[in-house]
Amino acid sequence: MFEFPKWKLGLVIALVVLAFIYALPNAFPGQPAVQISANRGEVVNDLLKGRVEGTLKGKKIAFDSAELEADKLMVRFPDNDAQLAAHTALVEELGIEKFTVALDTASTVPGWLSAIRGNPMVLGLDLRGGVHFLMQVDQQAARDKLDEGYIEGLYVMLRGEKIAYRGVTRTKDGFVVELSTQEDRERAFTELTEQMPDLVLTRRAGSETVIEAVIRPEKVAEAQRATIEQNITTLRNRINELGVAEPIIQQQGATRIVVQLPGVQDATKAIEILGATATLEYRAVNESANAVEIAQTGRVPPDSLLFYDRQGQPVVVKREIIATGDQLTGATSGMDPESGTPSVSVTLDAAGGRRMLDFTTENVGRLMAVVFIERVPELKIVDGKEVRTSRETKEVISVASIRGVFGPQFQTTGLDSREEANQLALLLRAGSLAVPVDIIEQRVIGPSLGAENIRRGLEAMLIGTVLIALFVMVYYRLVGVVTVIGLSVNLLLLVAILSFLGATLTMPGIAGIVLTIGMAVDANVLIAERIREEVRAGNTPMAALRAGYEKAWGTILDANLTTMFAALAMFAFGSGPVRGFAVTLLAGLITSMFSAVVVTQLIMAMIYNRKRKVAAISV
Repeated sequence: MFEFPKWKLGLVIALVVLAFIYALPNAFPGQPAVQISANRGEVVNDLLKGRVEGTLKGKKIAFDSAELEADKLMVRFPDNDAQLAAHTALVEELGIEKFTVALDTASTVPGWLSAIRGNPMVLGLDLRGGVHFLMQVDQQAARDKLDEGYIEGLYVMLRGEKIAYRGVTRTKDGFVVELSTQEDRERAFTELTEQMPDLVLTRRAGSETVIEAVIRPEKVAEAQRATIEQNITTLRNRINELGVAEPIIQQQGATRIVVQLPGVQDATKAIEILGATATLEYRAVNESANAVEIAQTGRVPPDSLLFYDRQGQPVVVKREIIATGDQLTGATSGMDPESGTPSVSVTLDAAGGRRMLDFTTENVGRLMAVVFIERVPELKIVDGKEVRTSRETKEVISVASIRGVFGPQFQTTGLDSREEANQLALLLRAGSLAVPVDIIEQRVIGPSLGAENIRRGLEAMLIGTVLIALFVMVYYRLVGVVTVIGLSVNLLLLVAILSFLGATLTMPGIAGIVLTIGMAVDANVLIAERIREEVRAGNTPMAALRAGYEKAWGTILDANLTTMFAALAMFAFGSGPVRGFAVTLLAGLITSMFSAVVVTQLIMAMIYNRKRKVAAISV
């Protein structure tokens, strides 16, 4: 007898049923939709819903429904043409500054499937559509930031060593440090040589009090490389906060970054999140300075800076920074229990926490200002053309007296709204961009193009599968029919695994599925040929079946393991489409071995164990 244990039978049946359930969501295609969310100062409510419905009816654009979902409005459409027309009409009506109108795909999966994590496969940029950005890192801003850091360091060193100075001035190539006397210049020259070796120092000819300093070129190049790396890390963190599946973030050349966001159709919202530079700076207030007089005359002390608060009142702060957003390790939004206003709870790293602890210990009762710095790229439509600009704000959001000593954990208040607190917490939690980035190229891949790619990919997979099925059924007869059933189970298992894991399917991924089907057929061919060899050797039909599966298993395992090692290498070291191909190939290798060896063996046992006497095997 060619026996098959009952526990294996139960396991296979259970796996196939589960696979059917988790592959089922892919039979419910998403519905074209437009998602509307409010920007700062606006709300999504029934009034907005009525306004949107009135606009669509006035433009005679067909829509299925408009529903409020949490703080967003989701409008569903019968087809992509209506969706695109509605997007254009609603952008014109609502304005991109007040509301974000994003192309979306509304789920049609039944609730009971979603409750058990039954979701369709996530589609990549080439299948689902999305946005593609080419970003240029602002290297001048990187140099400005580097210079500002050295200027601050120069002031700290001069004050720490108690060297009398008149000021530090930035020049085109470096800095000019003007001291009070020749003796001060010599002391400063010695200390700077020891403490700031990255500066090339020279004594200015014809002057007894001036030192000229230039940053070493290799230090500038190193800082620019670090800027690119930090921006890539920050962009990746922000995209993770947005929940975009399988984004592509890569450096291109020396100063550019490529970002691809599958499924994101609203370029304006993506630009706001990706290009925004938001951070906080905690600075001591210069209480000895007359802020109003300084604002009127413009004569700011060399160790101070002039900012304005949100009421337009001038605030003079010390140039030296106590802590910055770069030192944040955590940020969560909430409400201040004392004032009832929106707030952000901040956690600093060890260095920032120690600096804050030292400062508050020495300055209880004095004032500390929180400076909010934000640079947001904007996309405006002028005369029917897209014009990219940026909006930068530097304002003091809070000036408070230090009532007690605190270290790495504290709260920042003074924000306008809960939405602003949430946005600031997101940007701070994801990290501040080292320097601003400018989007120099932008492409939106629409859902219609993605649908065409899906259709062609499915056609290629279907044609390949049908040709393989016809060949094996003609050449191997009954064993070929069983092979086709095994291939069907293999495809079902593969789709279920990819859907359950939330893997992203791309065109290379579809190629991986087609290759998986070929690998599965290869395993079944090995089994069929082994069975033929055993029959030719004179073994009984049932013994030939048993030996065919047992002897072919080792060869199948070796062949799939070598391919699996290659797929693991592609997954570990590849990115983007290469990783998508590797994911489907890895999952397909596992399911193909299971279906080729276990599922087909079960079917063969069910067929031939029903017969009392087997005269021959149809192979």
